[in-house]
Amino acid sequence: MILPWKGRCRREAATEGCNRWRRQPSVSPAGCHLPCKGRITTTFTFSASANPGSPLTALRMSTRTVSDRNDPVIESRDQLVAPMAWGEKPSAEWRIGTEHEKFVFCRDDFHAPSYDEPGGIRDLLLALTEFGWSPVEENGTVIAMTGPDGTVSLEPAGQLELSGAPLENLHETCAETGRHLKQVKAIGERTGKAFLGLGLWPDKTRAELPIMPKGRYEIMLRHMPRVGSLGLDMMLRTCTIQTNLDYASEADMAQKFRVGLALQPLATALFANSPFLEGKPNGYLSYRSHIWSDTDPHRTGMLPFVFEDGFGYERYVDYMLDVPMYFVFRDGRYIDAAGQSFRDFLAGKLPALPGELPTASDWTDHLSTAFPEVRLKSFLEMRGADGGPWNRICALPALWVGLLYDQGALDAAWELVRHWTMAEREALREAVPRLGLKAPVPGGRTMLDLAREVLEIARGGLAARARLNSSGDNETGFLDPLHEIVARGETPAERLLRLYETEWAGDVTRVYEESF
Repeated sequence: MILPWKGRCRREAATEGCNRWRRQPSVSPAGCHLPCKGRITTTFTFSASANPGSPLTALRMSTRTVSDRNDPVIESRDQLVAPMAWGEKPSAEWRIGTEHEKFVFCRDDFHAPSYDEPGGIRDLLLALTEFGWSPVEENGTVIAMTGPDGTVSLEPAGQLELSGAPLENLHETCAETGRHLKQVKAIGERTGKAFLGLGLWPDKTRAELPIMPKGRYEIMLRHMPRVGSLGLDMMLRTCTIQTNLDYASEADMAQKFRVGLALQPLATALFANSPFLEGKPNGYLSYRSHIWSDTDPHRTGMLPFVFEDGFGYERYVDYMLDVPMYFVFRDGRYIDAAGQSFRDFLAGKLPALPGELPTASDWTDHLSTAFPEVRLKSFLEMRGADGGPWNRICALPALWVGLLYDQGALDAAWELVRHWTMAEREALREAVPRLGLKAPVPGGRTMLDLAREVLEIARGGLAARARLNSSGDNETGFLDPLHEIVARGETPAERLLRLYETEWAGDVTRVYEESF
């Protein structure tokens, strides 16, 4: 997802030495400041008075299709901190970014279509041109589509993802989601494809799934089995919903990061939707969440240092410098650097590129290769939810916006969790994939009890924002699917398991009736 903005930013070098940023509006193709067709980038340029050692000059998506020969070499630690500091903005300019993945299947036999087959993933992508989307290519291969609603891209086994545009309110978010689903469903009707909102393929083995032709995925697929037993499942068999949110300052980022991490198991429980594996129950409510426990310990988890005194951008930089690399992008191709050290890269000692120093874009790429429960780039990503149906896509940003975008709600949420020990947070993270809303929380309660309290805080935060649609409704209605889950005391996964044991009579293919 491209955040915080499309267009350009220019640092105005004030005489007193402060760093201020001005967003310049997008312009017409004649003087295009926007990404050219076939590229997904956000370009940042400096005024003539900027120092050569200025901070990073590019914030890009992790999928790159061209190398920028003007990309500055990293010469100072300030350049490593810069992407995070650039994310700061006043609350009036905070936006909401929503990413959601879905499984694509063929209606006639439920198989996952390959990239190249007639009516397959490539054809699905290209069919989006009729709705105004433009193709993005990697070495001549279409790997994504870009348009006014963000980017449609591919996960490793053809899971289709919309990385939505940064939007001002949840009404816009849900309208964007609706447009996207309407478009892909229209294409699916013509091509015999449909889309499934789950956290895990319910019946597919790894061997039954196709691999998408993206350079970085080749490297990751080779590396995953070296560092964990479930990394290939993460890549090939899972789908998620994520929410990306802004912050006003380093202190605001730290408070939101802590609340987001502490309550991420609650999101996992409310959205738990991956109870089947290879045709039968797998013993978990969120197997997708469980997968992260054995994917790669160097780049996943609950990040205990976030709760330590003094946490800020510098400490996150230290963490990222210790996350092993995956790749370096040069001259249109991905170079395998899996397991190598970015610290060595800074010293010119990277085995994959001996004698070469990293650029701004190398660091931005590297920031996208850590997978903790909450991730920091120039915004915060909430990463704990399974994929799900349309109404729960809108419910996830509603939960986090309600908790994090109103100071009263944020303070109340932090008060709920601030006294938990790290051991208690880790225990909750471990229990939720199996137990969901029945998981015990510190203080002798259950996750269901906590959910009631947190949803009330989120409702209050959304009401205080007072973002109304044309009918005068505020954003609180987007929490309704979560209130219904809590009222039933049953996670989405438990509902599916109940159907499997009763109406479906053990036939897991009936889950395809749950398609969008």
